[in-house]
Amino acid sequence: MAACAARSECPGPGAGSPASGSTGKSAAGVRAQFATETNIRLSQASIEEYASMPESGYSRGGYLLMVPEAQWTTHLDSVTLQHRLGVCTEVLTPAEAQDHVVFEPAGVGGCTYCPTDGSVDAHGLTMSYVTQAREEGARFVLDTAVQRIRREGEVWQLTTSQGNVEAPLLLNASGAWAGEVGAMAGLHIPVHPARRMVFTTGPLKLPRRLPMVFDLGSGVWLRSEGERLILGRADVSDTGWREGMNWSWLEPTLDMAMRRFPWLESASLDRRASWWGYYEVTPDGQAIIGRMPGVDGWLNACGFSGHGVMHAAAVARVVAQEAVGETPFIDIAPLRYERFAQTRGRMTDIQV
Repeated sequence: MAACAARSECPGPGAGSPASGSTGKSAAGVRAQFATETNIRLSQASIEEYASMPESGYSRGGYLLMVPEAQWTTHLDSVTLQHRLGVCTEVLTPAEAQDHVVFEPAGVGGCTYCPTDGSVDAHGLTMSYVTQAREEGARFVLDTAVQRIRREGEVWQLTTSQGNVEAPLLLNASGAWAGEVGAMAGLHIPVHPARRMVFTTGPLKLPRRLPMVFDLGSGVWLRSEGERLILGRADVSDTGWREGMNWSWLEPTLDMAMRRFPWLESASLDRRASWWGYYEVTPDGQAIIGRMPGVDGWLNACGFSGHGVMHAAAVARVVAQEAVGETPFIDIAPLRYERFAQTRGRMTDIQV
């Protein structure tokens, strides 16, 4: 893969416009291929909403998961659950999956494909929600850093760079910064940042547009983006507030990618179109949603560990219902903060 210079910085909360933090740096994939009912339902409701929003840029590009032989039987159990909940997942042999992308099948036990999975325009859908919220009277305060949080009687008081704010309810939806925001209020919220790279090829002449393809064995993912491909692979050691492109991660990513997709060797790399951003990671790789136990007026919607954009629409409805004392339309019990007090039985799911 030939190389051609670098881009970009990842602003923290308080940056100048909506979707200028982690949301705007997302690869913006959406999928219902999960192994737990809660995550499947969050995806289904969100994808349904995105499909109704022209501004969301929802594209039914599909997700193709390549599953190692050792994981195949367990993965089929998740497909059974998906089918029971109405997800149209297809089970494919490695040979059948070649119709979606040409790959080396060694070690792949089978593949699954869901045509209603795909991608969205994270900026477009965010701005659509911002517009709707403003029409309903919401006020957005941008370029404003929170400096102190404390509970005084029946309200939260926030000291910010633009003055003081108070409210009876506070929602911590601070992404990778959620742990630090919680700490300002004396709360332990186990969310930390993890840097991720998205590499972009130059224009390619491929026989077909590629869905989001994820090799669960190597961790390599790729999909079409116009005439190009974007691709990546998580470096699990790349945690904390590290900024900028980690170009040293390019070679190990490509090494794994070209073992599975040898045709990538002829692709060029567009360094200026590549980017980086932060995941917001929890100890079990699952979101933290709902009221903070034992703390009046504090709700969490954070720690999505790569599932934020795909679950955002449903989570917003869940949190709104929780805020006014209604029962959420999706059971979020497995994602509540209380699970961290348990020593066993936590939810696990497909990490893509």
